Amino acid sequence: MSLTTSTRPRPARLETTTRVRGVHLDWILVLAVAGLLVLGSLLVWSATSHRESLTGGDPEAYLKKQLVNIAIGVVLAVMVAATDHRWVRILAPLVYVASVIGLVLVLVMGSTINGSRSWIQLGGLSIQPAEFAKLAVVIGMALLVAERVEGSLRTREVGGRYVVGMLAIAGVPAALILLQPDLGTMLVLSATVFGVIAVSGVHRGWLAGLAGSGVVAALVAVQVGVLEDYQLDRFLAFTDPTLDPRGAGYNTTQARIAIGNGGVFGQGLFDGSQTRSGFVPEQHTDFIFTVAGEELGLAGASLLILLLGVVIWRALTISSRTDDLFGRLAAAGIACWFGFQAFQNIGMCLGIMPVTGVPLPMVSYGGSSMFAGLMAVGLLQNIHLRSSSTGIGMARSRLVRSRY
Repeated sequence: MSLTTSTRPRPARLETTTRVRGVHLDWILVLAVAGLLVLGSLLVWSATSHRESLTGGDPEAYLKKQLVNIAIGVVLAVMVAATDHRWVRILAPLVYVASVIGLVLVLVMGSTINGSRSWIQLGGLSIQPAEFAKLAVVIGMALLVAERVEGSLRTREVGGRYVVGMLAIAGVPAALILLQPDLGTMLVLSATVFGVIAVSGVHRGWLAGLAGSGVVAALVAVQVGVLEDYQLDRFLAFTDPTLDPRGAGYNTTQARIAIGNGGVFGQGLFDGSQTRSGFVPEQHTDFIFTVAGEELGLAGASLLILLLGVVIWRALTISSRTDDLFGRLAAAGIACWFGFQAFQNIGMCLGIMPVTGVPLPMVSYGGSSMFAGLMAVGLLQNIHLRSSSTGIGMARSRLVRSRY
């Protein structure tokens, strides 16, 4: 009888574990991302439906493409979320190497668009490896620190050699991105790297040194002519858009006009005057926020910012709640990535940041950006499921011990 009693609970445990992994997702994160995808699809549709030069006469052409991008991205996110955390660590170096190879191929056989050699054309498909490099650098840095520091009882502080290692991991993709040149991605990558290093537990002196070095490097880059002329013009236009209102300052001027037209509640979806006239360049990609500002007004633009803020908040929450060092650093890195890229994109539409050409995460049109962003969301869910399962298992063990 005792044997029967001892073996009876086993199926229940297995059933409970399955239920936890199936239901204990971060549903707030899921709903926020879903809201961004729906809102982004509507904005892309509105930005392109009246432009026959883009759609070829099919007003829903870009909406259909965006929905396909979302479907593929969701599949990738589910695959990443369902992958065992041990396999995530095993595959991390392969993802990093693949991203570096992709960046090299861009320089060898890439296509130049808007002054940047950032895309690989595969038939009718355009791939931007720099978008995947952001995720690859995050998990590469997290893996380096986790493999070396976890289990060490000597100190919890990350030493200088780990900082150098993380900078080396980020340095290879960064150098290849600079050669394209893609200044916007470089800025996002730099902010992400700084965030991961800060969360890793490094001494504050290293953070101050890195910040100072970044400022010096930027000044040297301007002095020695590393930046292209059009990039310098964009920075000058950022300081004063009236210097070249029909050239480098045109995008910022038109973007601010479009957002100002929206008022509190907007002119209505598909009815924005600037959007219908096509005055704002790249409005379905880099300047997608101007569609929200003009057609949905302050209310709709605030909702968009709120949803992005929720995603970043959940990423930071997942980072703070996991005991796994790899998961903590990876989640924090994703939060820094999404946070700075959203700030940069919205900031350049408002004229408070220079125009650098970065998409708004999970909102702008584009396959590579959508795939990389949703894969990052899948990794957040993977980390959340791992920490939730561990926490439930620990609570169950404490409950069993308390009964005896």
